[in-house]
Amino acid sequence: MKNYSVFDILGPVMIGPSSSHTAGAARLGKVAMSIAGKDFTSVTFYLHGSFAKTYRGHGTDRALVAGILGLNADDSRLRNSIEMASQRNIKINFVETDLGDEHPNTVKIVFKKKDGTEVEVTGSSIGGGNIIITKINEDNVEFTGTLPTLIVKHVDTKGMVSKITSELAKNEINIATMKVNRKGKGKEALTVIECDNVISSEVVEKLSKLEQVLSARFINPV
Repeated sequence: MKNYSVFDILGPVMIGPSSSHTAGAARLGKVAMSIAGKDFTSVTFYLHGSFAKTYRGHGTDRALVAGILGLNADDSRLRNSIEMASQRNIKINFVETDLGDEHPNTVKIVFKKKDGTEVEVTGSSIGGGNIIITKINEDNVEFTGTLPTLIVKHVDTKGMVSKITSELAKNEINIATMKVNRKGKGKEALTVIECDNVISSEVVEKLSKLEQVLSARFINPV
């Protein structure tokens, strides 16, 4: 039998009627912003399933916008987040869509950056304020945002994962979970590592400079 915590029973501290539609939505927005960065001029939210049907009534729209502005689910300013975005000259759009075989509380968040590039983050609110990020741009991932998370894109070559984990070990960073996806043997791969320790920018920079590493980014827990 599962051991339930007080958090499981009572849910998160939040503004709004639903942990999935408000607290989870706010966390989705905040994690997505931490991935995309703060230098964006517009954000489009592609809402799927239950999110698409009830986002206005449950405050999902305001919660998502609050998240991309860096607000927490219990921040009283959440109610005014759309107005806050307008004051910051950030254009906000909501699109009801079908994202396919996804959790009913799923959203694809597309950030348009100041340099004209776009960053796409897809994730789901899975209950009790908990979330899972499932896609960054075209890369399939799987992490919750509750632990420090390292995402390394690299070429699928022998010993590559060992080089990454060795660098973490040198800096006394313990690995909680690790998943590796590749597009094919010798092709592009993505290693996602949830850690027990915060990773410094210096470590991320060292990883970025490893041979065959295409990019490395670190996401703080939200």
